[in-house]
Amino acid sequence: MSQATDTETVREDGIIDSVSGPVVTATDLDARMNDVVYVGDEGLMGEVIEIEGNLTTIQVYEETSGVGPGEPVENTGEPLTVDLGPGMLDSIYDGVQRPLDVLESKMGTPFLDRGVDAPGIDLEATWEFTPTVSEGDELEAGDVIGEVPETESITHRVMVPPDSEGGAVDSIEAGEFTVEETVATLDTGEEIRMRQEWPVREARPAVDKETPTVPLVSGQRIQDGLFPLAKGGTAAIPGPFGSGKTVTQQQLAKWSDADIVVYVGCGERGNEMTEVIEDFPELEDPQTGKPLMSRTCLIANTSNMPVAARESCIYTGITLAEYFRDMGYDVALMADSTSRWAEAMREISSRLEEMPGEEGYPAYLAASLSEFYERAGKFENINGTEGSISVIGAVSPPGGDFSEPVTQNTLRIVKTFWALDSDLAEKRHFPSINWNESYSLYRDQLDPWYRENVAEDYPEVRQWAIDVLDEEDELQEIVQLVGKDALPEDQQLTLEVARYLREAWLQQNAFHDTDTFCSPEKTYRMLQAIRTFSDEAFSALDAGVPVEEISSIDAAPQLNRMGVAEEWEEFIGDLEDDMESQLRELY
Repeated sequence: MSQATDTETVREDGIIDSVSGPVVTATDLDARMNDVVYVGDEGLMGEVIEIEGNLTTIQVYEETSGVGPGEPVENTGEPLTVDLGPGMLDSIYDGVQRPLDVLESKMGTPFLDRGVDAPGIDLEATWEFTPTVSEGDELEAGDVIGEVPETESITHRVMVPPDSEGGAVDSIEAGEFTVEETVATLDTGEEIRMRQEWPVREARPAVDKETPTVPLVSGQRIQDGLFPLAKGGTAAIPGPFGSGKTVTQQQLAKWSDADIVVYVGCGERGNEMTEVIEDFPELEDPQTGKPLMSRTCLIANTSNMPVAARESCIYTGITLAEYFRDMGYDVALMADSTSRWAEAMREISSRLEEMPGEEGYPAYLAASLSEFYERAGKFENINGTEGSISVIGAVSPPGGDFSEPVTQNTLRIVKTFWALDSDLAEKRHFPSINWNESYSLYRDQLDPWYRENVAEDYPEVRQWAIDVLDEEDELQEIVQLVGKDALPEDQQLTLEVARYLREAWLQQNAFHDTDTFCSPEKTYRMLQAIRTFSDEAFSALDAGVPVEEISSIDAAPQLNRMGVAEEWEEFIGDLEDDMESQLRELY
């Protein structure tokens, strides 16, 4: 969170009238909606959320115990903003962009006191700036004027602020600068610095929102193979406790082919965020071989942190993502979880005594969710580049009830739905995404990419798998009544093929060095191998071979080893040959 920098801003102090948890009311405060204020003798950060006559209501981003009536309230005159510039990557922030490592070094302890603040980016660090424009060049808002090697993986593109009027470059030079030093001046007198500020609740401008046509490759077979997500798309991962939401989100953060990853831990348990914070710096980026954190920004707002900061952390994350999108990067934002965000809104709404909606959530729940998700997309930026933000939000419905308001309102917005199933999780089937309840509305627009980059018949092979799994689902109802042996042999064989689809293809071990990531090419070849078994098996069945003999060939169980095979191309090719020869020997 950046503090006000305009020394001419008039700050009118107010007085605390009452305190109710994170909600504080003040009198005699000259403020506007969404102004950032500092509350009490300790200067706790807060935000104006309601003004009624002389009474101003503030949500405080820190614990308010010990704060009482009569203490001062200071207004900054600015909305909640974030610092944008070199130094955001490889950082861990709280919900209002305070760098946790800086706060820890200030305090000398990981247990942070209230009222401690720090800029979102290091104002003293110097960066090697290389201009990409020359004196006399005409610039407009958003134009890239130079580059900074921010990390080993990402080049930071320094841009003219979006609200600039532009002009011709009067002076610009290469060298080492801090983010607050002027790197270029325009003939209008405007000075361009590497640091920008932007209100988190306001979307950064773009020229146009385009139809996404390239998939966000996740390396997870069930997602890439059956329910793909486009770069610039939106997805939801709802599921009950213990079904694997966080691991699925972390897998996407580790292995997706986005340029930048913004991971927002919103109200999750501290031990889960600790695992993320400890694991990510140790991980190697599969795309570059560099540390994964060099293209990652973490926002950690755990369940024991103040509820008001949880409400703002989602906006902080999407604003950081939009800034990198403006540079022309593809960004993946993981929000874990939006249910905790909605619960924070519900708590604040109840303290404001607003009329409750369904299950106590505020009446504007759907509007707030829509406002967040619609900031995702593939965009033509104002500087002529193209970038995208893909938003994947986890949802934690109480008791796994998908009919509750947060899940239902999310379903109306997102176009990819990965439904986690507690029954699959109990059977140790991971990822526990239920293929009968999940869907993707991006398939048709992504099929041309798959045909061109993976295989011409990719959509047909995928549809074959969907049809087999659908048929298995229908047959399971009969099996529950009369048993598998009562089915005709062709239906028994369909169940056998479906079993290999589930066990060999849909299941994936996130903790196995080889199986944790599966390229689209490998995903397709594994599916093609199972289809080869199916085609040859049904040919043998048509020739009169009993289904028991077909199921007992030695090669078929090797389908379950495709995912962990290191030399998978050779392994799958040999396996297909073995299955064909063994099945054809039967007739």
